[in-house]
Amino acid sequence: MGFQWDSECYASDYFDQLYDWAVMLIKKGKAYVDSQPSETIAVQKGTPTQPGVNSPFRNRTIKENQDLFSKMKLGEFKEGEHVLRAKIDMSSSNMLMRDPIMYRILFKKHHRTGKDWCIYPMYDWAHGLEDSIESIT
Repeated sequence: MGFQWDSECYASDYFDQLYDWAVMLIKKGKAYVDSQPSETIAVQKGTPTQPGVNSPFRNRTIKENQDLFSKMKLGEFKEGEHVLRAKIDMSSSNMLMRDPIMYRILFKKHHRTGKDWCIYPMYDWAHGLEDSIESIT
């Protein structure tokens, strides 16, 4: 799908593709489901001068991550119970590279997709990929 200047584009147009890419990263061992509260995740990210600490869920098996992420998509968990995180580098000097959250559970009706989704991509995960899909540099 190429970008067309005369059309409006929405992140929700790419929800299926973003989900497929997230699954691909799980299969490659580059993403994992974290089951900690958001407050704990925030503390574990460290500070600009102090490295972060790995989540105790960072080394879940690929199969376990696939199963959990699939169940997240099916709505089998409560909001905040799990998130999908990219497995990058918790000691990076760039705090944005410290295992950022890619998906969260949110039971809200979407203005374009209705109730088709109960997991939503985070802006930092989705935005760069949307630009790539639309050939925006």
